[in-house]
Parts: sequence; C-alpha cells; structure tokens
Amino acid sequence: MELERVISCPQTLNKLRSGPLGMHLDGFCAWLLRRGFSRQTIRMHLSNVSHFNEHLVRQRTVTGQLLCSTDVAEFFAAYPSWCQCRGSLRAHLLRVRHSVSRFVEYLGEMGLFEPLLECEIHQPLLDAYLAWMAHYQHAAAGTLELRAQYLTAFLRWLGTEATPQGLATLTPDAVEAFFLAYAQKVGAAARRSMQSTLRTFFRFCLYQGHVHASLDLAVPTLRTYKLASVPRGLTDGQAQQVLQGVNRKTLVGRRDYAILQLLFTYGVRGGQVRALCLDQIDWIRNLILFEPAKGGKASLLPLTTEVGESLLDYLQNSRTPSPYHQVFLTTRAPYHPLPRSNSLSAIVDRCIRAADIDIPHTVAHVFRHAFATRMLQDGHSLKAVADVLGHRCLGTTFIYTKVDFNSLQQVALDWPEEEQL
Repeated sequence: MELERVISCPQTLNKLRSGPLGMHLDGFCAWLLRRGFSRQTIRMHLSNVSHFNEHLVRQRTVTGQLLCSTDVAEFFAAYPSWCQCRGSLRAHLLRVRHSVSRFVEYLGEMGLFEPLLECEIHQPLLDAYLAWMAHYQHAAAGTLELRAQYLTAFLRWLGTEATPQGLATLTPDAVEAFFLAYAQKVGAAARRSMQSTLRTFFRFCLYQGHVHASLDLAVPTLRTYKLASVPRGLTDGQAQQVLQGVNRKTLVGRRDYAILQLLFTYGVRGGQVRALCLDQIDWIRNLILFEPAKGGKASLLPLTTEVGESLLDYLQNSRTPSPYHQVFLTTRAPYHPLPRSNSLSAIVDRCIRAADIDIPHTVAHVFRHAFATRMLQDGHSLKAVADVLGHRCLGTTFIYTKVDFNSLQQVALDWPEEEQL
C-alpha cells in the first residue's frame, strides 16, 4: 500500500485509513509521490487532511459519499473551535487549508469532488467581450489575457451594475471618474492598457446594443511621449555583480543563474525565457532559438560558452525529470513551468536585492535595456540592435539611442572658453 512508503507507525496508518476519507488517502499519497513531493511534505499533508477527516466523522458523513465545496467550508468554519495546535492558529490554518486544497485537487481529478461553481455577476459580460475580441479583432491569446485582467478590475468596480442592463445607465462622467482614479495609482504602461481595454470594451457594448452612445470617447487621453524617458537598466558592472552574487551550489541558484545568463547575454524578454523549450537549444550547431514575442521576430542566436555551461549545469544537476518541454521549471513540487509573467521578474528582483543594488525597477526588462545600451556603445548599428532584440520596427529601438553616451559625445559642441580680460 502507498501509505507504508511514507509512514511506518501502525497506529498512524490505522487512524489515516479510518473515517470517510480513509479509503482515498492511499491514492492521495501515490498522487503526491508521482508529482515529486518529498516524504516529509507528504506526511505533513496527510496529517492536515486527517483533521478534515475527523470533522467528517463528527458530522457522521457516510464513507464513499461525494464531497463538495460546502463540506470544505463547513470544516474551516468549525475547525478553529476544537483545534489543539500549539503554535500560531493562523499559521496552522493556512497550512491545513493548503493541504486540503491539494486533497481536493486530487479528488477532483478522480471525479470524487463536486465543486459549487460561483460565477461572478460580470462573468457572462467578460466572456462575451473576450469572444468578440477573438472573433472580430483576431486578438492573440496574450492580448486576451491582458484584456481580461484589466476589464475585470473595471467590472468589479461597477459591482452589481456589471450587466447589460446596468451598462445602459452608465454615464461618461462615471467612466472618466473611474479611469482618473485608477491612473493615479498605477504607472504609464498600466494606464495605457486600461485605456485601450476600456475603449474596445465600450465599442463592443455599442455593437451589442448594451449602450446607446459611444462611451469609448469618455475614456480620457493622458498624453505620454514615447521617447520622453531614459531606459532604466543595469550597468555592465551591476549586471556582473548580480550574476556573481548567485549561489550556484543550490538547486534554485543553478536555475536562477542560467536565467540571468540568458537575459544578460541576449537581451531577450522574460516571456521568451519562460517559453524556451528543450528542442530550441541546438547543442550540435551551438545555436539557440527564441520564439517571437509582442509581434516581433524570432531570434536565432549563437549559443555562447557561458550560456551553454550555465544551462548544462542546471539541466544536469537541478532540473527534475518532467514531461514538460519548457527548460525552466519550479524548484518545488509539483514541478511545472514558471506560471506567470511576473514569476521570472520575481526571480530577478530577488537576485538584484541580494546583490545590494538600488535601482528604480527590479524586473527582467532591466537586463534587456542593459543589453541594448551595451550593443550601441560597442558600435553596433541600430538595425543590428533591432534584429537581435526582435524588433520589427526601428522606431521601437530608438529609445536606446538616448543612452548611447559615446555617440552623444561625438556630436556634442565644444563650449566656448570665456576670454580673459
């Protein structure tokens, strides 16, 4: 039996196998083992789930009965009153909730859990808008994900009015008030994303007949200038300091170092590093392929010695065997590709802070800015920089010319000396 693989005490085994959930815990244990959880972590999950089992015994739940979300909610409502944990109750409840969530995930895969689907009031409107964007605007998957994120914030602000009937009463003043309040709390990129999301959403609403006037004109235009700011990146010295500060003797360190080497050497976007697959590394011809991002071009680049060695060190000594094709996986079970765009920036942020470097932004893009600046200062043409960065339009690359200090020195005029009287 699977429980014997992680637990040897007969009394504990008997306790786990009793009650309404006892018949499921061997399967749950095997499920956790297949996903790479350590035996210590599995014992912790089993212990926490046993509290849920005890609650069901008190409720006289029948063995084999299909569980649902109500059972879980009732357990967490009742458990604090009879819990006998010695430490912090809040911390203990968080651990138990995490374990029960894993168990519910397992039951769901086995068809033994019936979730109560709670649909937010705005969900039908959001789904219809995304379907319209995909069909009529031919929006890419990444664009739809971004639109959903920003529109959800607006629809939640509307609350109970986030329905076709509620939109009919929406006024331009309310739209303007929401956007101006939102714009004060976020940066320029988020303002632009919310602006474009709202405008396309109100065009969709007009097309569907939810509104009778073009509310997209009510979304204010906050003027920004594309080349008004200087790119905020790392200097070469700072980038090297970040790389040298990574502890490459640990599983996490070897992965993080390989990620940083890719960002530093090629200036690729964080999303391209997350999406990098094993078959995109040509070890025989020493080439590496980065898929296009944000409408740009694919980049087929030489595999440098430093990058190759860092990747090999990670793949051979840190990356757990996995069915996933992506190169970079999480370092804790269940092992899977880095899930979100900010996952990689969180890694970069941690490494920059560990190197004690103080810069305004600590995201993956700072390495891209540093790379472009380095290429220009080394004398490469703007076209060459655009090709390596995957830019289709040179205008996108112009921002980096403002930090090409060597070129600026060449065109600077001499300051006339003041004549001595």
